[in-house]
Amino acid sequence: MRGPFVTIEGPEGAGKTVVAKRLAAALEARGQRVLLTREPGGTPLGERLRTLLLAANGAPTTSRTDAILFNAARSQLVSEVIRPALDAGVVVLCARFTDSTLAYQGYGAGLPLDDLRALARVATGGLVPDLTLLLDVDPALGLRRKAEADRTRFEAAFDLEFHRRVRAGFLTLAAAEPTRFRVVDSGRHIDAVFADALAAIDAAARGRP
Repeated sequence: MRGPFVTIEGPEGAGKTVVAKRLAAALEARGQRVLLTREPGGTPLGERLRTLLLAANGAPTTSRTDAILFNAARSQLVSEVIRPALDAGVVVLCARFTDSTLAYQGYGAGLPLDDLRALARVATGGLVPDLTLLLDVDPALGLRRKAEADRTRFEAAFDLEFHRRVRAGFLTLAAAEPTRFRVVDSGRHIDAVFADALAAIDAAARGRP
């Protein structure tokens, strides 16, 4: 039986990594088999591309180049890691997926959404998450949460208005697909965010909105 595919999305500083790790631990404690991965990354190629794409002091790249490279890493992750795990009945939790490219390179940087969707379909073979948890936070708060040592190129090289467009893009995507997305207020304490995220997974597993 195919496993469920859950993605965790959101602006910078929303707590995606922490929440994803806590969700994985909670599901494993219930006896479920869980694979936790991230984008870009999760494979040797993906991790190398992650270094190139996110390095705060890296050479500038165009938004189109970013979209292509993120999808290259995504393609390898899907074929090498995500699909085999889903086919084996494992719960897959992935921090970021195709919605991030739509939000950042589409709504944030202005690339055509139809082009980005077509690129994602090629990269993923049409794979769509069963559930997407959107951890929503005001960009000004999210950026303040990031320690200087943890800042990526997207925090260092893009202004607050860019990040506001990204957040608005995520919320637009969520409104367009309410059966797939669950929006979680991530401006609160991490314990409350985690509790709501786990409750959303449980509700989805029971077939409830």
